[in-house]
Amino acid sequence: MTKNVHIVPHMHWDREWYFSTEESRILLVNNMEEILTRLENDPDYPYYVLDGQTAILEDFFEIRPDQRERVKKLVQAGKLIIGPWYTQTDEMVVGGESIVRNLYYGMKDSAEFGEPMKIGYLPDSFGQSAQMPQILNGFDIKYSIFWRGTSENHGTDKTEFYWTAPGESKVLVQLMPLGYAIGKYLPEEEAALQKRMDKYFTVLDRGATGEDVLLPNGHDQMPIQQNIYEVISVLKKLYPDREFFLSRYEDLLEKIEKNEGLDEIYGEFLHGKYQRVHRSIYSTRADIKAANTRIENKLTNHLEPLASLAYKLGFEYHHGLFEPIWKEIMKNHAHDSIGCCCSDKVHAEIMARFQNAEERTDRLIDFYKRKITDHINTDRKEDRLVFFNLLPEDREEVTTTTVTTKFSSFKLMDDHGEELEYEILSTKVIDPGLIDRQIVHYGNYDPFVEFTIEVKTQLPGIGYHTYYVVETNDHQRALPRENHRSVETVAYSIQFEQNGTLSLTDKQTGQTHVGVLGLENVGDDGDEYDFSPLEGEIPRFSAEEITDAQFSLQSTPHTHHVKIAYQWIVPADLEARKQDDGRMENVDFHIELTIPIESNAIEVSCKVKNNAKDHRIRVMIPTNISSSFSFADQQFGTIDRNVIDDGMAVWESEGWDERPDAIYPFLSYVGLEDLEKSAFVMTKSVREYEIIGDSYDTIALTLFRSVGVLGKEELVRRPGRPSGIKLPTPDSQMLGEYTFDFGFAYVEGNRDAAKVAQRVKRYVSPFLSYNKIPHNAMKLNKENVQVPSEFSWFSFEETELVMSTLKKAESEDAFIIRYYNPSRQDQTIRLDHPAIHKVEEANLNEVRVDNQHKESNVLFLPSQVKSFLIQ
Repeated sequence: MTKNVHIVPHMHWDREWYFSTEESRILLVNNMEEILTRLENDPDYPYYVLDGQTAILEDFFEIRPDQRERVKKLVQAGKLIIGPWYTQTDEMVVGGESIVRNLYYGMKDSAEFGEPMKIGYLPDSFGQSAQMPQILNGFDIKYSIFWRGTSENHGTDKTEFYWTAPGESKVLVQLMPLGYAIGKYLPEEEAALQKRMDKYFTVLDRGATGEDVLLPNGHDQMPIQQNIYEVISVLKKLYPDREFFLSRYEDLLEKIEKNEGLDEIYGEFLHGKYQRVHRSIYSTRADIKAANTRIENKLTNHLEPLASLAYKLGFEYHHGLFEPIWKEIMKNHAHDSIGCCCSDKVHAEIMARFQNAEERTDRLIDFYKRKITDHINTDRKEDRLVFFNLLPEDREEVTTTTVTTKFSSFKLMDDHGEELEYEILSTKVIDPGLIDRQIVHYGNYDPFVEFTIEVKTQLPGIGYHTYYVVETNDHQRALPRENHRSVETVAYSIQFEQNGTLSLTDKQTGQTHVGVLGLENVGDDGDEYDFSPLEGEIPRFSAEEITDAQFSLQSTPHTHHVKIAYQWIVPADLEARKQDDGRMENVDFHIELTIPIESNAIEVSCKVKNNAKDHRIRVMIPTNISSSFSFADQQFGTIDRNVIDDGMAVWESEGWDERPDAIYPFLSYVGLEDLEKSAFVMTKSVREYEIIGDSYDTIALTLFRSVGVLGKEELVRRPGRPSGIKLPTPDSQMLGEYTFDFGFAYVEGNRDAAKVAQRVKRYVSPFLSYNKIPHNAMKLNKENVQVPSEFSWFSFEETELVMSTLKKAESEDAFIIRYYNPSRQDQTIRLDHPAIHKVEEANLNEVRVDNQHKESNVLFLPSQVKSFLIQ
């Protein structure tokens, strides 16, 4: 029996769920007044934890800005405990930079009032990323509290342990074995209280390593329990051998830290033995998930390095425009929000935030491209086409862009007289009023023509190159489309089959992969939390049912552009599948392939028009690689996962909360490998996969799930109570048109030899371009800045490392460049370049550590992330 019971008053605050943000905000204003009043007027009531997220305060101050000083006094007195997060982030389908910024802005906001709670407090996230100890240590946080995902299979049956990660990272964990709400609405009535606490103490005592246990006193949207001292009096009477008192999480963890012999465990926590982690939630509302992926990529791979380049050239870096974008998407990163286990009206709010954030991001990218392009120091009067490379390495890439002009034909010339060859893929007439209404205001109605062109160009690291649009007398036309059914590249021979799939022969291995891009369709009797198959249903495969796929081919010297279209007829809904009543609906697919002639990675853009309900569609990438594990990226690293979870054999007999299917999240790539070769899938949209097939040699990428209810009970793979509530969510049926972008490749060597992570980084960081013409609806005065027509800030030799982002430091005139090591071996980088005068290592909070690295190799352990302040 443990002796000390730490009762920690808190409220768990879901900003939105089945209720809206506006509804919760009304309750928040009411609850906050009660909390503040009790803390101010009761000297014996010592602490209250505000759920570890400062977005609560932001919402509160929007209604009550007059309360800031009142909150500040209580935070500085140590009574109101805030931070360290901005929002309670998900850890599975949210990128590393997003999690870092979530902590950064949460701690920054906390600092306005006092010290933040230095605990990685995530009491309800659906699983824990293996990289979280490293991220927390990057903010000088040494403690963590969470609930979901652990079991004895991870190496300990204790609720207090050390959780380790690369680079000697380690946090002390206090697990919440029964969740954050076991102390909700504690009753004063003795029999009811004892019945409840006897059950809880059995579990708490069993997992404790010392004399102290945690009783969190709070729940979702729960107001402060005003009679807590009366309850404590009853507890002391019922359990005279225990001490009961109000406490802080920090006090408990400091006591646990003194316990000897604590276990150390490593890895991610995604087991659903004791708590549901919802292994297939990663594909719910795939449109929302895809929007998040797009925006994260644009922010970290394009906007931040582009703005840094612009700042280097003399323009302003607008932190005040960046922070609201990050906060807008981080409001969507709470576990329920990005999990998309919410009501339809909340999903509409989430998508509106993403649309707002993406519009802000796109416009800022255009702004910085325009600033640089407008200020090129030249006397030439022609329109300009500028290409940007925002990775710190020289690259030669084939890219597609547009040129808008009134010329019927043109050539692209640079300042050295070199012509850039291009191929026209398509043309489109544009009304001049859409470019600048002032054109038609003065009577000029001549249309413009937008040429979509493909070029192959070489660009320096973190730099750009300018071409001028010079009129010619040629008669240029778009390349014709043909109906060829096969193509050849350096890497592959590809046959386009009538069932819409590819038969692809890898010239390196001689192996032929049949059924590439085939689709699997099954009924989904689940909810927004989990996929649930229909018992006894045999999956349907497009390769067996499609017979009339339409193909067209457009080939340039560098690329085969292929369009595939077909209509798949599937059962209309769940009842149609159960009753086999013949009711069917169409699902239309329009797939565009970009097949490079000289490299391996094939890019796919799949537009789906879905008219059916209650089903799941996955795309198949067969690999001929039978492996016991897959590899996938996670925040700042790579993780190996078994293709069959060890718990599958025992989950029913041991009464797990959910079946541990090997359905997993990833961020940008997933693959299989052996000693000679690798195959991988990369994504710019959806982030869920499973390794399937008789030999576990096929990567199944989930395109989308279609369901119509928030929560159900008694699912095949998740017995018992509903998750959430039984609320209809017709919008989650995903009816309508959606586009999903991904790619795949078969390469020589294992993932490290093939540099899979580096290849994928280039895929999610394509060249940008900007076409400057004399007309623009938004006018800008020129600044007193001149920039050259071509420029490279710095370029490093290609390494095994991956740059996570390049940005201006938040609080000083320096830049942050962040790298991580995705490989399984130690790696180094030499940050030595004439443009870089000083290099100092920093933590993730942008605070210097005692390491200077100019002209020296920096060591990175596998899956280790490091940041540097450069000047």
